[in-house]
Amino acid sequence: MGMLNGYNRGNLLEAGCDEAGRGCLAGPVFAAAVILPPDYRNDRIRDSKMLTARQREELAAEIRKDALAWSVASADNREIDAMNILKASIHAMHKALGELHVVPEMILVDGNRFIPFRDIPHRCIIGGDRTCLSISAASILAKVSRDGYMLGLHLQHPQYGWDRNKGYPTPGHLKAIGTYGLTPFHRLTFGPCRQMKILYSEMDNKKTMPLRTRILK
Repeated sequence: MGMLNGYNRGNLLEAGCDEAGRGCLAGPVFAAAVILPPDYRNDRIRDSKMLTARQREELAAEIRKDALAWSVASADNREIDAMNILKASIHAMHKALGELHVVPEMILVDGNRFIPFRDIPHRCIIGGDRTCLSISAASILAKVSRDGYMLGLHLQHPQYGWDRNKGYPTPGHLKAIGTYGLTPFHRLTFGPCRQMKILYSEMDNKKTMPLRTRILK
């Protein structure tokens, strides 16, 4: 694969945005915003999913050092349940953009949906994390930040294997939910978690077991 595209709109100062963790059953969704120098080149930067954990860590350090500005923000599982994952992802992107110490003149977003941020023009790029340098850089920072956060949660709830699955619906994670129930970090509106919550709510209502929610403390 060749080098990814740099600036897309002439000399406008562009901020690339991407998120990590949309499809997880537990933990926040993280988003990053990155403004790279107009002439920046780094042929090692790729979509974070195409890199190893070690490569992501190394590149994240380079991106933080080289970027004109960068920021990472998140929306937790309660926010995700309250507003849905798409809105929560965009909310996290807005927070990251708002924390940049350099104001971009154009926002580039991976995917096809975005809510305008302030009065800054934006462009949605499907597959942007595979074609646009600043979006790929944002995908790396978001992924590294979220993975680090999930490793911290793993220390609190090691039975769910979040050090390996990072909250995604792997067979091991699903089995752990069935065995141990839900934690305060699970997304209660997501399929298996919602089904588990409904199941125990029905059992509580029928008084077939002591009143409980099976949500761990």
